[in-house]
Amino acid sequence: MSNAAASRIVGVNRKTGHRWRYGRSVTTRTGEVRTYPAITRPADPVSARYLSEAERISIADELIRGLGVRAIAAGLGRAPSTISREIRRNRDAGTAAYHPHRAQRRAAGRRVRHRRGKLGCNRELLTVVADHLERRWSPEQISRLLPSLFRDRPEMRVAPETIYQALYTRGPDRLQRDGVRLLRSGRVHRKRRRRSGERLGRFVAPMVMIDRRPADVADRRTAGHWEGDLITGSANRSAIGTVVERTTRYLLLLHLPDGHDRVLVYALHLRLPPRLRAGMVSRTFGRKCA
Repeated sequence: MSNAAASRIVGVNRKTGHRWRYGRSVTTRTGEVRTYPAITRPADPVSARYLSEAERISIADELIRGLGVRAIAAGLGRAPSTISREIRRNRDAGTAAYHPHRAQRRAAGRRVRHRRGKLGCNRELLTVVADHLERRWSPEQISRLLPSLFRDRPEMRVAPETIYQALYTRGPDRLQRDGVRLLRSGRVHRKRRRRSGERLGRFVAPMVMIDRRPADVADRRTAGHWEGDLITGSANRSAIGTVVERTTRYLLLLHLPDGHDRVLVYALHLRLPPRLRAGMVSRTFGRKCA
């Protein structure tokens, strides 16, 4: 192969490949010597979510062939928006040409690296946030207050998520005073938000989802179908169940002194009219509920 072809396969500039092969001439006191630069080992692979160097080379080749963004995305198995964003962000500013190896270096340079948070770098902002947290303000309230306190100082702004990260972090940027967490809820660990596939069911038996109920129930054409909900008091010590008949919108409020896990079971023991329990509502009853 030629030097240019070999350098393209390896993923370096042809001048770099030439120096690797033939070395670089350096003049010293003893004469001219030839040095060979060290060949660094490739970096550890990143997540498959990100475009690899091979994919960027394929993008450049397909652009030379004249293919569109959607055709390139279909060939790589990526979203068209991913390819469009890659070309827009990593092409040369002057010529608008897309070079895959330059794009790879730019993407690696933008990769997220650890750095100190905004509160860790701005001690004045940290003091203001901590003072209001001690006054039992929430991070959302503090974030909305700062623009009015410091109108002409954009550096004195902080998002609620930044405050939460400073409260829950374990590093040197942790937001605390005298070893005590400042969040008014008293929570010391962040509550995990499960993904849709990881969420646990609320009932032991398989549930029938709302979107699978029969058409006559969804259209409210047949009386006798009830929906239950729950209203809990302070610390869940008291509860009221609400039961609504879908067709007539008839509402029942149920006091639940012995627990609140069976709202609809209580409704079955109430003294309802027999025709209502059978799924039939008289016209008089329907007019009253309307």
